[in-house]
Amino acid sequence: MSRTAFAAKAAACGERVIALTRALVAIPSPNPPGDVRACAEAAAGLIRGLVPDAEVTLHPTSEGVTNLVAVVRGHASGRRLVFNGHLDTYPVNEALPWTVPPLGGLLRDGRLYGRGTSDMKGGIAASVTALALLAAHRGLWRGEAVLTLAGDEESMGPLGTKWLMDNIPETRGDAVIIGDAGSPRVLRFGEKGFLWIEVEAEGRASHGAHVHLGVNALDRLCAALDAVRGLRALRPEAPPAVTAAIAGARPISEPLSGPGEADVLGSVTVNIGRIEGGTSTNLVPASARAGIDIRLPVGLPCATAEAALATALDGREGIAWRILRRFEPNHTDPQHELVQRAASAAAEVLGTPCAINMRVGGSDARWFRMAGLPTVVYGPTPHNMGGADEYVLVDELLQVAQVHALTALDFLAA
Repeated sequence: MSRTAFAAKAAACGERVIALTRALVAIPSPNPPGDVRACAEAAAGLIRGLVPDAEVTLHPTSEGVTNLVAVVRGHASGRRLVFNGHLDTYPVNEALPWTVPPLGGLLRDGRLYGRGTSDMKGGIAASVTALALLAAHRGLWRGEAVLTLAGDEESMGPLGTKWLMDNIPETRGDAVIIGDAGSPRVLRFGEKGFLWIEVEAEGRASHGAHVHLGVNALDRLCAALDAVRGLRALRPEAPPAVTAAIAGARPISEPLSGPGEADVLGSVTVNIGRIEGGTSTNLVPASARAGIDIRLPVGLPCATAEAALATALDGREGIAWRILRRFEPNHTDPQHELVQRAASAAAEVLGTPCAINMRVGGSDARWFRMAGLPTVVYGPTPHNMGGADEYVLVDELLQVAQVHALTALDFLAA
């Protein structure tokens, strides 16, 4: 079979992608609570049904988290390409104003509805479809195609992709494709880093009419938060290829993701997401705290931001702070073979070039990139993700499956 014939086979896989997505959506795997065991077992059964000789193993890492690894081998030794996805979804939340069955996989007017269709059971279905296509045409490629499905991505925990990379050698490869939510028009090669911090303020309680007898913890906290916002002035030293890619992607990416995306991708953002303090309007609060999400662009490491935080906050009376979560900015060179092959495949499938850009949000791609593995994220557009009537466009599911399959084939046949 030729590559042209393989591409035609991939273009004819729409019904398979729909059926796989529906089968996965039908099995709830909300996080919290994070129990994905039934969904992992169902995914294993689906893969074995499509590729009977695939080496499929399940790896429980907690009471609820189970991960999956499926290995398919080509006709000769060669490189290894890894597809990755996550089984957990946002909570179903039946109290939301759903107009369709949340787990029904309803297909209507070109839309496939249900919790997790866009984040990311549709992306998983696309990768499984690509894996099955590769398995059916092993004579075209060498090496190994591996699918890894993690159970704890939504909580950014260590029991899913990170555990697999640390314990299962087959989950580390020469290239990684992740079908997480995004857009078929945009191929993502990197993500911002982040620091989640908590700032606590102590004061002295008193009656609100006698402020001279107290020290207002919220006043101290507000001053500290003003200082934290000063991190927005930090400037990254990003590689020119990254800066150029962000700028070049703007005409395609911003109409999809919103005006200002390019500026956000290239700068430090500070979001004060939670503030607690005080018990009554007429009392001076003795304590207060805030949670802050600081996102870091490529070219600005966590250490730089942490040093700036120390300068801004250390020594302030009544103020203490701590880091809750920490991940470095990460990216794959936009000129890397994987990125270029995926972009070429996307242009072939879409009939028009796609943007090559960073990703605003985080994903398990960071685990692979932090280990030095070239990684791209390419998935369908999320509609109502986490809300009522979540859906994905069927045409996009097929596009994603085609691009995953063609990228993998071209990479493994090289």
